[in-house]
Amino acid sequence: MKRTPYVILKTHHTRPYAAAAAILCTLLVAGCGSGGNAQSASPAPPAASTAPSASAPAQQQDSTPLPSASPAAAATAEADPLALKVSAMSLPDKIGQMLLVGIDGTTLDDTAKRMIAEDKVGGIILYKDNINNLKGLVSLVNDLRSSNAGSPAPLFLSVDQEGGKVSRMPSEFAALPSNRTVGAANDTAAAETMGQLLAKQVRAAGLNMDFAPVLDINSNPDNPVIGDRSFGSTAELVTRLGLAELKGFEDAGVIPVVKHFPGHGDTSVDSHLELPVVDKTQAQLAKLEWLPFQAAVDQQADVVMVAHILYPKLDPDRPASLSSAVIGGLLREDMGFRGVVITDDLTMGAITKNYKLGPAAVDTVNAGSDILLIAHGYDNERTVRNALLQGVENGTISIERIDQSVHRILALKQKYQLSDQPIEVPDLAALNKEIAAWRDKLKR
Repeated sequence: MKRTPYVILKTHHTRPYAAAAAILCTLLVAGCGSGGNAQSASPAPPAASTAPSASAPAQQQDSTPLPSASPAAAATAEADPLALKVSAMSLPDKIGQMLLVGIDGTTLDDTAKRMIAEDKVGGIILYKDNINNLKGLVSLVNDLRSSNAGSPAPLFLSVDQEGGKVSRMPSEFAALPSNRTVGAANDTAAAETMGQLLAKQVRAAGLNMDFAPVLDINSNPDNPVIGDRSFGSTAELVTRLGLAELKGFEDAGVIPVVKHFPGHGDTSVDSHLELPVVDKTQAQLAKLEWLPFQAAVDQQADVVMVAHILYPKLDPDRPASLSSAVIGGLLREDMGFRGVVITDDLTMGAITKNYKLGPAAVDTVNAGSDILLIAHGYDNERTVRNALLQGVENGTISIERIDQSVHRILALKQKYQLSDQPIEVPDLAALNKEIAAWRDKLKR
């Protein structure tokens, strides 16, 4: 469905969260959190962008003088070491930290090296096509780390490792079951252990970020993309087990990314191919889809992924991933999220078939996103990077908005003590034995 993008919206947010919080308290026996996310000192971004992005920006050359620091960042740098670091970074380096990209093949090619060494991208996502065996994976990870020498911060090295059908680890790793299997056992402790085991797999491979847990409620049996990736069809079950898995990841020292906000469970279209539309009101969403995400925010989740889904009653012109009403208004202002927001892959059909990539990148940053996931194509990475550079140069994006995101990103990397030091090929015997014992216990 083709829509006219990039108009300035006049959106008035309602505040359904008092009712949602009451429902959440009923669902969660342990009670509700404070609603704040205290791990980041950065202020929330503006609730709406100040200018539309009507066409793709021109290509921006790195040699063009560009602003590197806002007056506000310079004023607070003395009291905040991270702010000092942000203020000292060049604009191209700041933009690089906001990009998380995919690469081709199982070895580091020239385009991947350029994205890391020249464009200073902040992170890499690996897919099944990048992984052949354990030794090859460790070699690739070490090459990625060494290529990042001289960059402002260590790389996010990320993967989709959920268990079940969404598993990227090579065959040397013992398999983990789907969320549905864990949901059927209805065991909170088992879900927490699953998060720990997934994190141990990711860390053993030298990775530090996992796009899990899935907090979508599988409320639509015709959903082509969620299904057994969800713990179940009720908010109570998904919230309780999802938060347990989240804790497992955090305790094991791997960055978890909760997804797919505002909720992919009631879609009937795969956003990898087309743009899903969910015609629910705020009140309807607050009673079901948003409950696990609000609970994750209350538990101080570090990262939330925003989905490419159009909610006409929230924003009739932009999907959630590009919407100030959803990211700046709903997630940050209403729900109180102060962590890192990452988009789902901007090269998915939901975006590429309906919006131009460059303007979409500008819109999602103005909406409040911190990291832009560009999973496929060096040309796409360059398009996004140049659009953001041009956006700052022409005033479409403020340098303050960029500094907010970079501060959040550096704070997250610091919190999890990321490193670009090489790793050894691990011995997986003990981990695989632990996974097998957990699976056997789950079946009883």
